[in-house]
Amino acid sequence: MTDETTESLSDLATRTLADCRARGLTVATAESCTGGLVAAALTEIAGSSDVVDRGFVTYSNAAKAAMLGVPMPLIESVGAVSVEVARAMAEGAIAAAGVDIAVAITGIAGPGGATATKPVGLVHFATARRGGQTVDERHVVPGDRAAIRRRSVAIALRMIREAAAR
Repeated sequence: MTDETTESLSDLATRTLADCRARGLTVATAESCTGGLVAAALTEIAGSSDVVDRGFVTYSNAAKAAMLGVPMPLIESVGAVSVEVARAMAEGAIAAAGVDIAVAITGIAGPGGATATKPVGLVHFATARRGGQTVDERHVVPGDRAAIRRRSVAIALRMIREAAAR
């Protein structure tokens, strides 16, 4: 089992903050299906303000475009729940916030919204590192809406730690 399923979100957030703090890195989140839960997990920890700069909750396509600069033609061509949009969200958060690391999450938490090619539980993640590479992951997360969102937060926290180590 991975630490994403065995550690509490509080423990994962604490480790994420410590890893970033040790390297002097700042973080922003760009969240769609998690609605700010990653930023909430991080900021629940006292003293997180030296690492966490801001969170963007970009639930609508218009918000993704306006706040993160995701091109509407991209969203229209591949859909909001796509690797391309996740990467654009993370890179847009780096540009908008001026932080070292940004994590982006876009997915279908359900129970509705699924299509034949995009099932409930499909979540795309990306982490961008200022001056470095953007890394993406695709997961089909099992469970109900709450479980999908919780597991997505854990995945995002792990990805931030991995970006900090790059």
